[in-house]
Amino acid sequence: MIPRILSQALTCFAMLLAAAAYAQPGSLTVHGRILDGNGAPVSGAMVSVKGTSLHATTGEDGSFTLEFPSAGSYVLTLGRIGYASQESSIEVPAETEQTFTLVAAPLPMKPVDVHGSWSLTRAKGFALPMDDLSGDRLRNGATVSLAQAIEGLAGVHNLHTGRQIGKPVIRGMTGPRVLTLDDGMRLEDYSWSEEDGPSVDARLADRVEVVRGPASVLYGSDALGGVVNAIPRNVFAESEERTGKHFGYEAYGSSNNTEFGGAILAEKREMKSGWRLFLVGRKAEDFKTPDGKLENTGYGAGNGEAMFGKRGDRSSFTARYARYGGEFKLLEAGDSTGGGGGEGGGPERKAGDDRVQLSFTQLAGGLNLEARGQWQHHSLIEVADSMGVKGTESEQFNLSLNTISTELLAHHGHGRVRGTLGLSGRTQKNDTKGPEPLVPDADVKAGGAFLLERFEFGKLAILAGGRGDFQEIHAESNADLGTTEQKRDYRQLSGSAGAVYQLSGGCSLRGNVGRAWRAPTLFELFTNGPHLAESQYEIGDSTLSPEAGVEYDLGFRVDRPRFRGELSGFYSKIQDFIYLTPTGTFVGPLRVFRHQQADATLKGGEASADVKAGGNVAVHARLDYTRGQNDDLDEPLPLIPPLHGVFGLSRAFDSGSTRAGAELEFASRQTELTDDDVPTAGYALFNLEGGFQPKLGGLNLRVDLRVHNVLDQPYRDYLSRYKEFALDPGRNVTVRISSGI
Repeated sequence: MIPRILSQALTCFAMLLAAAAYAQPGSLTVHGRILDGNGAPVSGAMVSVKGTSLHATTGEDGSFTLEFPSAGSYVLTLGRIGYASQESSIEVPAETEQTFTLVAAPLPMKPVDVHGSWSLTRAKGFALPMDDLSGDRLRNGATVSLAQAIEGLAGVHNLHTGRQIGKPVIRGMTGPRVLTLDDGMRLEDYSWSEEDGPSVDARLADRVEVVRGPASVLYGSDALGGVVNAIPRNVFAESEERTGKHFGYEAYGSSNNTEFGGAILAEKREMKSGWRLFLVGRKAEDFKTPDGKLENTGYGAGNGEAMFGKRGDRSSFTARYARYGGEFKLLEAGDSTGGGGGEGGGPERKAGDDRVQLSFTQLAGGLNLEARGQWQHHSLIEVADSMGVKGTESEQFNLSLNTISTELLAHHGHGRVRGTLGLSGRTQKNDTKGPEPLVPDADVKAGGAFLLERFEFGKLAILAGGRGDFQEIHAESNADLGTTEQKRDYRQLSGSAGAVYQLSGGCSLRGNVGRAWRAPTLFELFTNGPHLAESQYEIGDSTLSPEAGVEYDLGFRVDRPRFRGELSGFYSKIQDFIYLTPTGTFVGPLRVFRHQQADATLKGGEASADVKAGGNVAVHARLDYTRGQNDDLDEPLPLIPPLHGVFGLSRAFDSGSTRAGAELEFASRQTELTDDDVPTAGYALFNLEGGFQPKLGGLNLRVDLRVHNVLDQPYRDYLSRYKEFALDPGRNVTVRISSGI
C-alpha cells in the first residue's frame, strides 16, 4: 500500500513541478543580501519599502526577496538591533542581486524592539528543522484547535477529539513531549491529558513557529519532541508609515458543524508605544460525517488578548493579558449516539485559562538583557448527566492549576560569535476539587540555567548549548486515591551540538545531535480513577523515571528566491518512554489502563518544497513518515502517524487581490499497530480554497473560501480519538468575511 501511494504522490509532485517550470514570470522580483562590516551575512534584518506595505526579513545567509508590483524607483529601509539603520535607493527591475552593508552601532538608531526576541527563530542555533506558519495559511486555517491549524506542516499532525480538541504531534511524539508556548512563555495546563489540547487560539497569533526535534536546552522539561510557539503581532509599529489607530472585524461560518464565529480588533501602534485589544468568539454544533451527525460533539469558546507596550532607545516594556476558555462536549468512546442517548448525554469539559505576561528589556553595553514573567491560572472541570438522565448535570472532577514562571536572558554578540545565557524558574500549585480526585494536591518547583552559542567560520556555523534543570514535586496524601505524602526530585542535563554549512546557490547542509528530557506528569505518577471522556480507568505509577532521549538529525536545504525546499531525516532513542497500556481487567464497564515505561526508538523524515513559479503560480508539497518501536516489547509504539503527504497548486489574479487553489491530501494505511490498536485504511482528500477583495460602500472587504473534503469522502484518520466507532468529518465549506484584520 505504501509503495503504491508513494509512487502516486511522487508522480503528482513531478507534474506540479513541471507545471511550475513552464509557467511564465509575471512579477518584478528583486533579490538582495545584507552583510556586516566584516562581510559576514546579517540574519534577521528587517527590509521595508518606504510608502508601501512591502517588507521582508533576511535569512541565515543574509538574503531577502521582494516582489514589486511595477517598475520604478524605490527606497529601502534596512535595520537590525545592534546596527545603524539606513536607507538605500534601488531601481526596479534590477538585473543583479543587490548587496547592502549595515554598520555596527554602539546604540540603536531607533527604539529597541524586543517583541518575541526569544522566539524560535533563534532556535536555528540547534540546526534542527523549523517551519513557520503565517499569513493566509495561518489565517484561513485558524480554528479553536491550535493543532488543527498547523497540521499541514511537514512532520506535524493533530491528535484530535472531534473538531474542538487537538494536540500537536511532531515526529510521532505528542502530549507532554511537545512543549507549547504562548509568545515564548510556557503554557502550563492539562493539555498532556488524553482529551485536552493547548489553551491558545491560533487566530490570536501573527505566526506560529514549530521546531521539530529536542529543544530542552532552551526550555527544559517537555521539549523532548519539539516546540510550538504561537506569537502575537508586534504591539509597536515597524515604521513611521505604519503608525496610527487601526480597527478590524471578521465573521465566518462553516457548514459541517454549523459553526459561526467572529473577531474584533482595535489597536494603536506608534514607534515608541502601542496597545491592542483582540477578541474572538466561536460556537459550533455537532459535526457531521458521511454516515450522519455525531451527537455531543459541539463546543463554544471565547478567547482574546489585551496588550500594551512602551519602548525607548535603550529599553522596552510590554504587558499582555490573554484569555482562553470554552465548553467542549465529548462523545464517549464506544457510543456513537453521544454516550447516553443523544445530545447532552456525554461528558463535557469546561476549560478556562488566564495569563498575565510581563516583559522588560534593557541594552547594557554589548548585552541585550531581557526579563520575562508569567502568571497563569488554568481550570478544568468535567461534568456529565447524573445517572444518564439528561438535564441533571453533575460535576465529575475539578482541577485548578496556578503557575508563576520567570526568565532572565542575556543576549550578546553582533558578529561571528553570538549567544544567550539564560536562567528560568517556575512554581506551581495543583488543587484537586470535586467528587473524583484524579490526582492529589501537589506543589511543583523547577528551575534551570542554559548557555547557547553560535560561532561562524566563513560558510560554516558551529552551534552548541547546554542546560541544567531541577524539578521537585511534593504530592500530598489522598485517601480516595490511596496515596501517601511523597516527594519526587528530578535533576537533568540536556545539550545540543550542530553545524550548518552554506553551499553555493542558496543550498546548505546541516546536522545536529541533541539530548532532551521530560518529567512524568501528575497523571502518570498518581492518577487512580475513571476518565469518562476516554471510557477508561487509569492507574499511575509513582516510581516512574524521567524520559530522556538523544536524537540525531541531518538535513539538506535549498533557499532560493523562487524555490525553497528541505529534506530531513532523524533517528531518536528514548529511555524510559512512558505509555498507557491495557491491563485486561475492568472496573465496572471501564477497561483498566496502567502507565508503564520502556526504551523506544523513533526514526523517519520529511520532505517539503515551495515553488514560486511564473504567472503568479505557486506550488507546495509536503511528505513525512515516522516509525516508532517499543524496544522492550518489540512492538510498535501507539499513535504514530502513517505516511502522509500534501500537494497543492495555487494562482493569484489581479495583482494578488483574487486567488484560487487546489490541494490533494493523502495518508496511507498504518500497518505498524499494537495488539489493542485500531487499523485505518489509506485515503485521499481533495480540498479547494480561494478568495477575492471586493469594495462595499467604500469599505475594503476580504472574502475567503475554503472547502475541505470536497468529494465528501468517507475516511478515518489514524490520529482520531473517535476512529474506532466513527468516521471523520465530511465536506466542510468555510466562508470568512473580514475588513482590516
